[in-house]
Amino acid sequence: MFDFVHGNKRFVQIVLGLIILTFAFWGVDSYNKSSPGETLATVNGDKINQEEFDQALRQQQDRMRKMMGSNYDQAMFDKPEIKRSILDNLVSQRLLMSQARSIGLTVSEKYLAQNIAGIEAFQKDGKFDKQLYESVLRREKMSPLIFESNVARELYMRQLIDAYMQNGYASRIAADNLIRLNEQQRVVAVTKISFESYLNQASVDEAAVQSYYDMNLKDFETDEQVKVEYVSFSADALQSQVTVDEAEVKKYYEEHQNEFGSPEERQAAHILIAVAVQASDADKQAAKTRAEQILQQVKQSPDKFAELAKQHSQDPGSAASGGDLGQFGHGAMVKPFEEAVYKLKVDEISGLVPTDFGFHIIKLLAVIPAKTLPLDEAKSAITQRLKLQKTNDMFAELAEKFNNIVYEQSDTLKPAAELVKMPLQKSAWLSKKQAGSLPWTDKALQAIFAEDVTKKKRNSAVIEIAPNTLFAARLLEYKPVSTRSLIEVKESIRQKLLRKQALESAVKQGKLVLAQLQRGEKVDVKWTEPTAITREQHAGLDNSMARQVFQADVATLPAYVGIENVQNGYELVRVDAIKGVANIDDAKQARYVQELRQITGEEMLQAYLADAKKHADITMKPFSVVENK
Repeated sequence: MFDFVHGNKRFVQIVLGLIILTFAFWGVDSYNKSSPGETLATVNGDKINQEEFDQALRQQQDRMRKMMGSNYDQAMFDKPEIKRSILDNLVSQRLLMSQARSIGLTVSEKYLAQNIAGIEAFQKDGKFDKQLYESVLRREKMSPLIFESNVARELYMRQLIDAYMQNGYASRIAADNLIRLNEQQRVVAVTKISFESYLNQASVDEAAVQSYYDMNLKDFETDEQVKVEYVSFSADALQSQVTVDEAEVKKYYEEHQNEFGSPEERQAAHILIAVAVQASDADKQAAKTRAEQILQQVKQSPDKFAELAKQHSQDPGSAASGGDLGQFGHGAMVKPFEEAVYKLKVDEISGLVPTDFGFHIIKLLAVIPAKTLPLDEAKSAITQRLKLQKTNDMFAELAEKFNNIVYEQSDTLKPAAELVKMPLQKSAWLSKKQAGSLPWTDKALQAIFAEDVTKKKRNSAVIEIAPNTLFAARLLEYKPVSTRSLIEVKESIRQKLLRKQALESAVKQGKLVLAQLQRGEKVDVKWTEPTAITREQHAGLDNSMARQVFQADVATLPAYVGIENVQNGYELVRVDAIKGVANIDDAKQARYVQELRQITGEEMLQAYLADAKKHADITMKPFSVVENK
């Protein structure tokens, strides 16, 4: 989800209390509440709003920026299909979480706290550090509320995803066949017919150069270029100008008491005798009989409930811990289970409780009273929230004024820069094809090269070059499109035509030699030393040539294949021998079985998700609404 989240890490018990206070403040259920912003989609009534979409967009941009380095192009995220895929992914995530809840999967505050406390980025000297936690989130431009909601959501989904990913099917026969196919070796030798040896035979006259130039004038056009001055400002840049005083914090706390408390919860343990809903009546009766027998043992020795749960419970998630399900509130469990729990007194044991999962025997371990976080402990989070609200409000107000002043005073950007307290900057020469890192996105360059800017010398339109980041520019210098003269490009054209002739000669010779070899004729070529390759490891051969080698008819050896190499000429490969897999050891077979199970598990998950989408109530606004935000 984030670069500093690496799954479940060890739990540091000594500081668990500190982090649980954070969750007691916001509450695990906070991810059910919509944060500010227009609703872009709903999944079974659960809203996905503009703020959540913007956050996902920023995360994907950061991910791609780190992955691609200098090759990163911000403009790719201006494409509607990219934004649509991000929104589709949020819909899939929300649907998975909805499905997870519907079958009774839960994430307790304690489990959520354990997972976040185990993230190394939040640890100092191997222990969770609350100040480090808050500073890391600030650096990632994320509030604790959003981060904790995302982690909780991921934990919900992970339970359901793992149920499919870890239960794919793969037979040993299929694994063996894949091993034999994947690890078969072909012993090959290679020879190359290079275009360079034919360069001396190639010739290009002046008429050919002139003809190529005349027919490809567009290739010799220089791009339209501009130099501009520009101003850009963002919501992030405004945070230093925002302050929140004690009175504002206190007022917010008093007016939003429901946000700083957690409702009463229950902690229970259970023994589950599982039986599927679609099971036969005989199987259901057998499960019920067994559950009744265990219930009698529990009633005879109630103090041995945990021991009996370890021995008999068929719930893999809780049996090892004596059936302990942790803390949960209303809505966390399926209805029959919840109703039974809330009727029990502490240490009381229920009768049989039937649900879609089977028969439960439940013991109430504790009642956790409702609690309200004191103002002193809530202060930091309230301050951060108010600061974000003020920053967003300030940005919205300035954005409108900025847009107006850039438009109304179209012969200068100085008033706009003074309004937002940002410096005027100057660019190097720019062309339309230079879209890349901020601020030079594709949208920004389109605005700069608009006729109003290049011809009428007006300010550009105000462009959002990134979420909550605005940009406007003004022309300083302009170079129109021009065509380079024949004298300038004559030699490059000649070299290009010579190379083309030489390549054609090399390919023609290569195909001739291949045909001779395939007829069994002797041909004087110099082969490399034979080497063994596989479908995955074929160093020295590109993918297309390796594919031809393994598709070649090897009924008679040696066999020959050839392929045109657009860079060098023609490449020939001689297949001398086939080496099959002699023995398949258990470890290798197990590894392949696991990989196949993962593949089939992924397919099962995708099929499940596709079916769930068909039956879900999903609405999405036309994507132009998202695109234009």
